[in-house]
Amino acid sequence: MKLEFERIGVEVVKAKLGDMCLSYEPAVIQLSTIEELFLSNGFEIIVDKDTALVEEIKHTVVELVHHSTFNAMIRNSDFLVSRFDKSYQHLSTVFSKHENITLEKYIILQRIEKVKELIQLDEQSLSEIAFMMGYSSVQYLSTQFKQITGYSVTEYKALPDKERIGVGI
Repeated sequence: MKLEFERIGVEVVKAKLGDMCLSYEPAVIQLSTIEELFLSNGFEIIVDKDTALVEEIKHTVVELVHHSTFNAMIRNSDFLVSRFDKSYQHLSTVFSKHENITLEKYIILQRIEKVKELIQLDEQSLSEIAFMMGYSSVQYLSTQFKQITGYSVTEYKALPDKERIGVGI
């Protein structure tokens, strides 16, 4: 996609998952041309401030749960407040308004997806997974797992085709 932008005279200054910074001459290239290029590649431009915040929150939760060393000692809400320098109430309200799901529920869904991944890898005991993912007990993890997936951990392990939802839920 970078080459396509350069071909029309747009410099890609920064590009990472969910975030792109472009430099172009507005007198020469119209924003609609850039939007069309994004759309033709399956992307959309997020202009609304709240929508952009929701996307940042989602990326941060996915990063926290799936791609970093999860620190069970730091509460998710504290992590998000420190990352965005906004109250958890504000973050949660904006998130719920745009996603039709609470921020807490989204975090739980991401944690359960990570638990599924760890169960499938079969490298740790359920006790180790519970501790690693910040659950106070195996029982609490098992109860939440059953509520979210409809399966007990044992039933899930026995499934021939394990159900997984992509991390961008």
